[in-house]
Amino acid sequence: MSALSDRVPLAVRVEQLLAADGPLTVVAAGDPVLRRGTEPYDGQLEPALLARFVEALRRTMHAAPGVGLAAPQVGVELRIAVIEDPAPVPEEVRLARERVPQPFRVLVNPRYEPVGAGRAAFFEGCLSVPGWQAVVARHAQVRLTGADEHGRAVDEVFSGWPARIVQHETDHLDGVLYLDRAEPRSLSSNQAVLERWAQPTPVHAARELGFRLPG
Repeated sequence: MSALSDRVPLAVRVEQLLAADGPLTVVAAGDPVLRRGTEPYDGQLEPALLARFVEALRRTMHAAPGVGLAAPQVGVELRIAVIEDPAPVPEEVRLARERVPQPFRVLVNPRYEPVGAGRAAFFEGCLSVPGWQAVVARHAQVRLTGADEHGRAVDEVFSGWPARIVQHETDHLDGVLYLDRAEPRSLSSNQAVLERWAQPTPVHAARELGFRLPG
């Protein structure tokens, strides 16, 4: 994003983004907007504009496709993210990763904190880092607080893969990419993951690539 665009009022920039039909452009790693962090949402977008922006995030997430998308990933420095996961995976993967379907949800001003000391490590990717995946050890269970798009309070415990999704998207709002938390030796192209590391857990990858898993 240019310095000029940064001086345009946020609501105006969102209107400009929404003027084009179709999915929004996902910002790639290297753009400072992904590293600045975000400002809490406090009515910067009037309700109708907020609803249009949330719908644009949903459509962009589906088109990518992905299971989550944060506002900075489309160039908007607001503490808003969306998640949704139909979890179309084989049963052995579902069990190993505790990946269960998640309905579409909007997270406004989310924060998370770990529940317990458990950690789980799996390959993870990001729409802003296309073509690559890496193993990330994350809290196995987290408490998420914040609100939804209607201002209703959210205070919920997430476990397994849903916990991973909310951590990943909330991290985006703090200027953190998954690569900041990843095991560097695990970094693999999508093709390598498909051909070599498609097992339900990264145990084989850890042995062959030479990195350690938690526990």
